[in-house]
Amino acid sequence: MKASRIGAACAVAGTAVLVLSAPAFAHVSVQPEGPAAKGGYAVVGFKVPNERDNASTTKLEVNFPTDHPLASVMPQPVDGWKIDVTKSKLDKPLEMHGEQITQAVTKVTWTAEGKGIEPGYFQKFPVSIGALPEDADQLVFKAIQTYSNKEVVRWIEIPQEGQEEPETPAPVLELSAAEGDAHGASDTKAGDDAESAAQNTSAGSSDDSSDATDTTARVLGIVGIVVGAAGVAYGVLAGRRRGTGASA
Repeated sequence: MKASRIGAACAVAGTAVLVLSAPAFAHVSVQPEGPAAKGGYAVVGFKVPNERDNASTTKLEVNFPTDHPLASVMPQPVDGWKIDVTKSKLDKPLEMHGEQITQAVTKVTWTAEGKGIEPGYFQKFPVSIGALPEDADQLVFKAIQTYSNKEVVRWIEIPQEGQEEPETPAPVLELSAAEGDAHGASDTKAGDDAESAAQNTSAGSSDDSSDATDTTARVLGIVGIVVGAAGVAYGVLAGRRRGTGASA
């Protein structure tokens, strides 16, 4: 009996620990949908869980980095949400496809037109961004989450390497190493494939020529045997006829 009571108490305690610690892992984050390589473009999703059991998330504001401004920011429409894009003038213009960009997106705001993100659910807000900086390993997006009860949570603390995660960490996008020139790689591969195909064609032609030569030789050999056999038969038959004529 005591053992069962102790086990039940431990189970309750474990559940309490999970319940109490769960909110620490549920925060606004940013996740790439595929590679997020330096110098390239990427589609990222801002994942917003609802951490409250008595209110819905009705608004999300994401501030884009100003130390590494992004020339292209295109949010994907999300059903039930209104999207506002804020642009600001850059201190230093950016170059994109040979053109100078004098302003960039500094904030994107999603506002619920209905119930928003209800308790027990999460929502993803996809955004296409680029070109990603080549001189940075990560991008920090400070976010502000607003609930239907007017509560505001600021996810703006920047995590530091070697330290514990802050209580309200800002979403951080880790950038991977720059990828090689895809066109150059494609051209090289195409050249290799063409060379391989040419070699196979040449080898196939040689094989076909060899097969044709062998077939011709075999046919001629068979024809020679048939002709020789016919000659022998004719000689024997002629000899018999001469012998019959002499006897007569």
